[in-house]
Amino acid sequence: MAKKNLEIVVNGTWGIRSSFRSLIAVLITVLIITAVYLTQESGIRLVWEYRSNGLLSKCDLFSGKWVFDNETYPLYKEQQCTFMSDQLACEKFGRKDLSYQNWRWQPHQCNLPKFNATALLERLRNKRLVFVGDSLNRGQWVSMVCLLDSWISPKLKSMHNNGSLNAFKAIEFNASIEFYWAPLLVESNSDDSVNHRIPDRIVRVKAIEKHARHWTDADILVFDSFVWWRRPEMKVLWGSFESPDDAIYKEIEMLRVYEMALRTWSDWVEVHVNRTKTQLFFVSMSPTHESGEDWGGGENCYKETDAILDERYWGNDTNPKVMRVLENVLDELKGRGVNVQMLNITQLSEYRKEGHPSIYRKQWETLTETQIANPSSYADCVHWCLPGVPDVWNEFLYAYIVHHQL
Repeated sequence: MAKKNLEIVVNGTWGIRSSFRSLIAVLITVLIITAVYLTQESGIRLVWEYRSNGLLSKCDLFSGKWVFDNETYPLYKEQQCTFMSDQLACEKFGRKDLSYQNWRWQPHQCNLPKFNATALLERLRNKRLVFVGDSLNRGQWVSMVCLLDSWISPKLKSMHNNGSLNAFKAIEFNASIEFYWAPLLVESNSDDSVNHRIPDRIVRVKAIEKHARHWTDADILVFDSFVWWRRPEMKVLWGSFESPDDAIYKEIEMLRVYEMALRTWSDWVEVHVNRTKTQLFFVSMSPTHESGEDWGGGENCYKETDAILDERYWGNDTNPKVMRVLENVLDELKGRGVNVQMLNITQLSEYRKEGHPSIYRKQWETLTETQIANPSSYADCVHWCLPGVPDVWNEFLYAYIVHHQL
């Protein structure tokens, strides 16, 4: 009988002498695990399938609960990560309650594979892993760098910044783990990696090549795009930013613009990605915790120290319609022969209202006296402290890169 909490093991090989085949078939469990996507009423779900004693079982990695675990988590120390971001270094900037570092994600019917930095680096040998998107995707990239950093000699790693592209190199493995800033995926007036806080946001929904030429030869691509779309309408540009006199602007409902941008992205993926070589991922929306009314707490994530344990919880800031647009686009791509795996991190991240930096981060602008008097007014309830929630997102990514073959 297979154990309920089954450690995921993929690509295991074993030799069976022909004379012992019938005996071994009785004595050992034949385990076959593959990853598939199912689109159900609740959306696309990553499901591991395994066969035990002739019976097919399934495990939804994203359906589970957070378990407090201060023995095996965190997977790295904030102070020991050479390339930690001041935006995410909550302990460095004064946070005392560090329990946010000690939560482990436990799927209901199986276990996540244990993260093995050496195994991942071997799989990334001579390859490019590129995260593309906004600051939340950048946080996931920083998390991945930190997960690998301590396993690499200081003389055998480097970091290079070139405008929108940041590249961490594991020299011994000739592996590159990169982040490219493209918060709306398509071209916009927020594309500068430093000066992008522009209130009048404009997108060119049909233009992506300016960004995409930097990703074309990547072996693994991890996309995200949501937080910069959070407004009722978006201004769309037909024309060029370089020729404003000939440009045409129109305000369009956000959901429609989001769909247009994703279809431009999907067309690029279909035409330019090598389907036999490149693994593609899209991270679902990262939830915010900007309204304490959702969980019966304070104003927002400020002073929150506990995770939400009610598995039915769903915050009002999370828009199911946006998720449905993404699911439809990915489903259509799959029908055209392009498989993009969704990392459906939304629900599991919903439970982690205490995982945000809140006031414990570098403040890029001088705080006003009014803000100082009311800390919740400048609490960051969008990004995530590290070590923390994005490490689990990368554990899902690890499971696919290391334990799943194209």
